[in-house]
Formats: sequence, C-alpha cells, structure tokens
Amino acid sequence: MIRQTIQLSLAIGFGAAPLAAQTIAITGGTVFPVVGPKIDRGTVVIVNGRITAVGAGVVVPAGATVVDATGKWVTPGLIHADANAGAGVRGLGGFGEDSKQGDFNPSFSVAPALDPDAVGIPVARTGGITTGVILPGGPFVSGTAVAVDFAGARTEDLVVKTGAALAINLGDGSKGAGGGSRAGTLARLKTLFADALEYDRRRLEYRRAATQSFSAPVAELEALLPALRGLQPVLITANRKIDIQNALRLAREHRLKVVLRGAIEGWKVASEIAAANVPVVLQPNVDIPSFDGLGARLDNVTLLRQAGVKVVIAQNDPGGERSLRYAAGNAVRNGVSWDDALRAVTLWPAEVFGLGQYGALAPGRVANVVIWSGDPFEFSAAAEKVFIRGVETSLRTRETELFERYRNLPPSYQSR
Repeated sequence: MIRQTIQLSLAIGFGAAPLAAQTIAITGGTVFPVVGPKIDRGTVVIVNGRITAVGAGVVVPAGATVVDATGKWVTPGLIHADANAGAGVRGLGGFGEDSKQGDFNPSFSVAPALDPDAVGIPVARTGGITTGVILPGGPFVSGTAVAVDFAGARTEDLVVKTGAALAINLGDGSKGAGGGSRAGTLARLKTLFADALEYDRRRLEYRRAATQSFSAPVAELEALLPALRGLQPVLITANRKIDIQNALRLAREHRLKVVLRGAIEGWKVASEIAAANVPVVLQPNVDIPSFDGLGARLDNVTLLRQAGVKVVIAQNDPGGERSLRYAAGNAVRNGVSWDDALRAVTLWPAEVFGLGQYGALAPGRVANVVIWSGDPFEFSAAAEKVFIRGVETSLRTRETELFERYRNLPPSYQSR
C-alpha cells in the first residue's frame, strides 16, 4: 500500500526536473494562443523551456532552432483532467480500490507509483496531450490527484503538482458512496470534516491524550485540512441532479473550492452551478441513460456553457488519451464554440487545478506546444510535433513498433 500525506514532497514543484531545453522558434503557422485571438503566420519563441514571445512580427533569436510550421496549426499542449497514462498496471489504467485500505484515504497520493516507461505515455503525446491530471480510484474519499507532464525518465520528472485536488465520490446510481445511503454518506463526510477541524484546534490536547477519539486516524483528518482551508480544490464526483445539488450545498456550508466531476445531469441545474461559480469536469460523449444519470445528453457541455459554467472536457474511456480531442470535437458538433472547446482542454483545466503556468501560448508560460497538420478536433488531423517544457518529444509508441515489426511477414506466414 502506497500512502502519502498532502504535503508529499518529491522535490517536485512546477517545472520539476528540467529536460534538455534549448532556444526554438516555431514559425509560419496559424497560432492559437487561447488567451488571445488566433495569429496568422505567427511565431512562437521558446527559451529554456518557457515561451518568451508570441506574435506575427516576432524576431527569431540568433542561433535558434527554427521549426517551419507553415500551413500547420499551433496550439498549447492539451491537458487531460482525467488521465490514465502512467498510472496503474503497465500505465494502462487508473488505480483501483485494492491500492488502499477502506474507503477514506485523503492522504493517499498516486504520485510515487507513476511509471515514466508506461506504454500509455507516448500514446497520450500522439493525441497532443502534454499534461494530465491523474486521479486515485475508489469510493468515497479516495485520495489526492497529481498533475504530470508526459515526458521524463523518472517519476520526479513527470510530476508537476501533487495534491492537485482532493477526490470525493458522493454516490453511484441510487446510492451513496460505497453503497450506503446518500444521507449516510453526507452525514459521515460532515462528521469527518468536523473532526478534522477539531483535531486542528486541539492538537496539543490530542498529543496529551486529552481529547475524545476521532472518527478516523489523525493523519487522514489532517490531509483534509488544505481542502477545508480553501487551499486545495475538492473534486466531487456527482452525476445525478440530487448529488450535484448536495455537492453545491457542501461547497456553501464548508466554503470548499468544489469542482464537479461527471455531472451527467448537470444541464438540469446549470444555473445553480453557474451561480455557485463551480467548474465542471465532464465527458461530453456520454448520452446513454444509466442509474448514474438518467438524463444523459450530448449537449450537456453546450447547456452548461450557455449558463456560464466553466467546463473542462475529459474523456476517460477505452480509447485512452487519444479520445480527448475527439470528445472536444464532438462538443463542437453539439453546439459548443470551437474556441471554448479548445479552452476546455487547455486553459480551463490549468486554471481549475492550479497550473497557472500552463494552458496557453503566452510569454512566461511553460512551453508545452503542439504542431498539428490541421484542426486538432478533426479525425483527419494529427499531432506532427509535440514539445514538452521546450523539448521535442518522441511520437513513437509501442503500437508503432509492433506495426513495423509485423508489417512484412515472412513468406511462411503469408502463405497460411
């Protein structure tokens, strides 16, 4: 069992272990900065892993490596807010419930178990995804999310931010988290919140054994404190209308920085979500009714955006990380503006998870940049070059290797 507190430190903050950065000028492409209008025949200058200039009349620094992007599209690297690459068995899936004890594990972090050699990481890059937020699996309070860049030789190289969000599940279908009742789940959560604050107020008395027993180990209660102090987002999985409304009540009562995850029936209470200024992380391709969301519909993102909700697109399905850009494209097909779809997979996830130096092409930002053959939300387009922290990364995958190995079979196999 791998357990860590929210203060986990792998000496990994923003821009953790630098890659072999250099000066690069991407010239001639149609540049989409996200924080401003598109730039025809624009230039993006990268120095030591950071963007230093973006514009149409930018002077290329002497000695820079020039990358000609004429006829191409240039965007920030995509950020997948529900990523799997690098996590779980062989980096193909998330962390299951068997990685922890019980269902209350706020101190659990997936960071130490990330595998930089996972086969899913280069696959993510082929989909233009340079950064991911990886969530712990399990019911109720499963732990903290970690933000990673999909490049590096060591775990420390991958991790951008630990404790990116506290993950809580309010229910599945007609029940609460872990199969209990909704009322029971909420009552238990409020008790845990109250105990965490009580422990924080009476630490000295606790050490003298002068307090009553708490509802959970103090290490776990202490891990709740950043969220209860408003210093950490609380990512609450809630799909049905009633669960979404319960999450909004929790946000009000405890002054939490809540982010909704799932929100299949979010469109039903879009105005309430917008009024609470709560962002939503959802999968736009969910349209099949289930016990976890009878009101599923493909224009969920559109209706939430029309109400003024900040929406982050995260398509966690068997297609893997490559499905993210197609999900954004389907959101456009169902009424979302193209610009909002791009923000939903770049700028807005960066803002929601506290990655302020990510998600846009602007001076001072981390140089995660993708050059596309065309519109990234079209099936016909492809990521041709991917830069992470200013370094071009490989787009060669295990799939590529297998294709090359078996594309020309020996004659003895061809005759079969």
